[in-house]
Parts: sequence; C-alpha cells; structure tokens
Amino acid sequence: MNRIVQVEGKEISISNPDKKLFPGVTKWDWILHLSRLAPWILSYARGRYLTTIRYPNGVEGDYFYQKNAPAHTPDWIQTARWREVDHILLQDAPTLIWLGNLACLEFHVSFDRVERPGYPTELVFDLDPSVEGFEAVMETAHLTREVLNSLGLDGVVKTSGATGLQLYVPIQPKYPFAETRRISHFVARYLQEKNPRLITLERQVKRRGSRVYFDYLQHWQGKSLITVYSPRARREATLSVPLRWEELKPGLTPTQFTLNTVHRRLKEEGDLFAPIARPAEAYDLSEILTFISRHEPEPV
Repeated sequence: MNRIVQVEGKEISISNPDKKLFPGVTKWDWILHLSRLAPWILSYARGRYLTTIRYPNGVEGDYFYQKNAPAHTPDWIQTARWREVDHILLQDAPTLIWLGNLACLEFHVSFDRVERPGYPTELVFDLDPSVEGFEAVMETAHLTREVLNSLGLDGVVKTSGATGLQLYVPIQPKYPFAETRRISHFVARYLQEKNPRLITLERQVKRRGSRVYFDYLQHWQGKSLITVYSPRARREATLSVPLRWEELKPGLTPTQFTLNTVHRRLKEEGDLFAPIARPAEAYDLSEILTFISRHEPEPV
C-alpha cells in the first residue's frame, strides 16, 4: 500500500514502501534518510543540471541513467533545458523525495550552474585508484593539495562514495571550461611527471597498472560528478562525504561513511563542504592562467 507524505506543502505518494533498495534498507527507510540529508545535498546541488541513476529493483537489480525529466514529472518541479534535454533541478526537498520514490539512488550534478552555463564554479580534480586499497589515492590527494598550495589555492576533499577522492577548489565563475582545463592539465601533468610510479593520465584502464588515474578530463561542460552527500548504489550504501585533510591517513576507508553513519557525522562535524557550496571567497585564476599560457602548450 502506498504511503502519502507531505513535504513543504507538496503531497507525494510513496509506492512500494517495503521494497528493498539496499540490504536492510527499504524504500521507506530510504525516503527517511533522504529527508534528513536534503538540506546538505541541496546546499550544493541546487541550480545545477541533474543526472540521476535509477534502480527500480534496488542496488542488485538493473539500472538506467535519467537526464530528461519523465513525462509524469509534477508541474511544481523545476527543470532547465540544455542541448535538447530537460534536466530536473534539485531545488528543494520535495523534488528530492519525489526522485527518491522513483528509486533514484545516485545524484550527479553539473560543474556549472543554470544561471551561468559554461562557467564552472570550482576546479575539480577526480582521483581514481586502479587497484584495491585507499592508500595510494590518499597520497595522491595530499600531493595535489601541495601543488595547489604552491599556486596559492586550497580546497576541500571528499570521497566519491566508491573508491576514489575528489578535490574541489572554489573559483570565480568567470572562466570558461577551456581555461579551467588548462589549469587542471597543468597540475595533472606536473604531478604525473614528478610521481610516475604513483600517478597516471592514461585513460585506458588496462594500461594504468596499479597507478592512480588523475582524471582532468571529467571537468567539462555537459559532464557531471556525484554530488556531495549523495549515496552511491553499492551494497554498503556508502555516500560521497567531505573530509578534513587530517583524516586522510592510513586506516581510512570509504566504507566508513554510509547511510547509517552519516547523520551522526553531520551532527558532529557540520557541513565540511560549506567552503565550496557557500564560499566566503573564491579564487581569481588570472595570474595562474597567464603563467601557464607562457610556459605550457594547449591541453589535448
């Protein structure tokens, strides 16, 4: 039997509330988790083009990506059209709960905002390990931060919710993706040349060996990345969570951060992603871009 919920004045029907979406987590449990996570997810995801991944029969079933708003989308849900796709915008808690009822288990958002398309709000560095273990990717994150600090930049690191880490640096949204990629490529190439046994820029998985893949190509218009505090469709129900830099040390694993542990963490730590979602100051990249233009070729 369906359950009817009222969320900020919107009535939403929750179908099959007893269906298992994760081991030990029913759809009703999922809706309750999302209702608690809503303020944290929305703080960054609001105003960005959304892509979701839907698992109608839970994490152990088939899935599909959803970019276009389905035909039955309620009128009160905001959308934005880009390249012939009507993206849902995660503007409020009712929208998140409505998507949760559709068994959307992952929420990926664009690097730019609808109000200023083509101009990212951060530099983003995506680090993916090629083998099991979290040590190498943590080392790579620390090395990346050292390079950023040498450029006068700093940022926030978060887990991907899977096996990797992602670094976000708040920037003034006045640089097109072609310019931010020049910086990403510069940092990636420098790190790879200094640490060839640890880091690779090789896109083909079979050629990476045991090295960490420094993905500077994902940060581009039309692409997306898992949003902060979004769960991942994994049996452990892990989430993408921001970390304190000092937490990146031996013993840390992504499986520590799950639907069952995140609420206590948020209560204790607060929003560690606030410097990105609501930056008090965003970096000007002009001097860095001038330096790179004098010393580096255009990235591929």
